[in-house]
Amino acid sequence: MTTSSLPRHERSLLWLLAAVQFSHVLDFMIVMPLGPELMRRFGLSAAQFGALVSAYTLASAAMGLLGGFWLDRFDRKRALLLLYAGFIAATLACGAAWTHGGLLLARAVAGACAGLMGAVVMAIIGDVVPVERRGRAIGTVMTAYGLSAVAGVPLGLGLANVLGWRAPFWAICVLAGTVWLCLLRAMPAVDRHRAESQGGSGGASLAPVWTSGLALGWLLTFGVVFSGFLLIPYLSAYMVGNLGLGMAELPWVYLCGGAATLLSSRGIGYLTDRHGAARVLAWLLVGTVGPYLVFTRLAPSPLPVVTGVFVLFMTLTSGRQIPTIALIAARVPPALRGRYMAVNMAASDGASGLAAWASGMLIAAAPNGALIGFGQVGWIAVGVTLLALWTLWVLGRSAARLSAAPA
Repeated sequence: MTTSSLPRHERSLLWLLAAVQFSHVLDFMIVMPLGPELMRRFGLSAAQFGALVSAYTLASAAMGLLGGFWLDRFDRKRALLLLYAGFIAATLACGAAWTHGGLLLARAVAGACAGLMGAVVMAIIGDVVPVERRGRAIGTVMTAYGLSAVAGVPLGLGLANVLGWRAPFWAICVLAGTVWLCLLRAMPAVDRHRAESQGGSGGASLAPVWTSGLALGWLLTFGVVFSGFLLIPYLSAYMVGNLGLGMAELPWVYLCGGAATLLSSRGIGYLTDRHGAARVLAWLLVGTVGPYLVFTRLAPSPLPVVTGVFVLFMTLTSGRQIPTIALIAARVPPALRGRYMAVNMAASDGASGLAAWASGMLIAAAPNGALIGFGQVGWIAVGVTLLALWTLWVLGRSAARLSAAPA
């Protein structure tokens, strides 16, 4: 099942939203494979590099919580354009940074804008796409993650190798500026949620939907993301320092991992629509246990072996977000969707930031660049994954009780 099964107006909107996601996902992802270079140039420890990654996501989480108070009051197009403009300015500042502190501040501002952008994008999907096609729609937009690894990260690393580490940030600004102009000209207004709010729920609180099970949804999102980001920010440093790959080989590894993610995203979306988000998410959570344990204990290996394990790791880990978002979005009324998705995005961003910081505290870098303690972090990632699976089971039982209760 492909996007050709979606109505034409939905396809056009989804690819435009995917372009927005691509630019800010690339901005986030590019820092991680640049880790060895940034650690060398700025003299960063593993913990300091973890803080650099965390600054983006923790700022995004904080803004997501604030967005829960106001995000549904505006036309989604206008909100997206304003946030996207702030993101572009902050990414420009990343490329201009000359100190670790300056880069850290610019990353925090970029993350603050990007987190709310992601919430607005997912709220638009929830408003425009019917629930029976929402899994495929989310899968289409989530191809941005795969495409950023297939094309963006390898090209960004190539630019960095030739022109220096600043070049990828300049390129992202050019791309995002082009997408911003396309949004301004081609995207229609998305404001039906405002009409619904004016009909009686404009000042509605999140408390009713929160107590009906979405607190568990927030916790589920946190666990799904936290388990993956205990490992993801340090994969490039681990592959170079522990598995024996060279910096020149990293683009090929990310290319293959991104290609697999790109090809699998819409398939996972189709499975989500056909078999249900909860069931598909359970499959993916169980499926990631093996790759987490294998990858974090892998001995120095040839490029094809490392690439194969990396592909499996990234495909399953990134695929978990599709049924998670579909499961949560279906439970929120449109008038509250933007605000709840902002709060839920705060769970995702907070989890990734806290996980990167926690891993940095648990991992040490040896003089030869090898990461010490990465295997133990792998066990922790498995434990959090199993906790997320338990949360999903509790959430399912809660939903069943609510549906069985008399009206």
